[in-house]
Amino acid sequence: MRVVEGVASVDDVDAFVATLGDVGDEHGCAVQAFDADYVADRAHLESAVAHANRAFERGENVASDRAVEILLYAAGRRQIRRALAMGVDEGEHEVVVVVDGENEAAAASAVADLLDERATLGGDPAALREFFDVSDDEYAVVDDLSGVVRERVALLDVEK
Repeated sequence: MRVVEGVASVDDVDAFVATLGDVGDEHGCAVQAFDADYVADRAHLESAVAHANRAFERGENVASDRAVEILLYAAGRRQIRRALAMGVDEGEHEVVVVVDGENEAAAASAVADLLDERATLGGDPAALREFFDVSDDEYAVVDDLSGVVRERVALLDVEK
């Protein structure tokens, strides 16, 4: 798995996603973009990719596309529509893009060419807490937002 971080200027979300899909197809990779505010850290993405890959290996995947399955796990949600809230929007936004598959280096390079370089990993705590329904009490007990987010990723398997 590779992670590409940067700023995307998105005029048309569907066209941007299609371009990422073309990069993935060309290099034999799943390529999924996220709004950087909703990505806790690299471990969050690693967990989502591992769970998605395992779901495909076992034939337990919800989505027919591996990139979408990665999105579902990263969001900790089974409904694609709800998980898409974690994706990219029109305008200029900090994004994190996961590349996982055969020729990751080439695919990551192609994705990087689509972005303005700037480090973004380490999401917005308020956005993460709201999106993943992390209460004040829960946060006070664990004091590890990334750990709580990864727990939500893992719980998706239990909820299937």
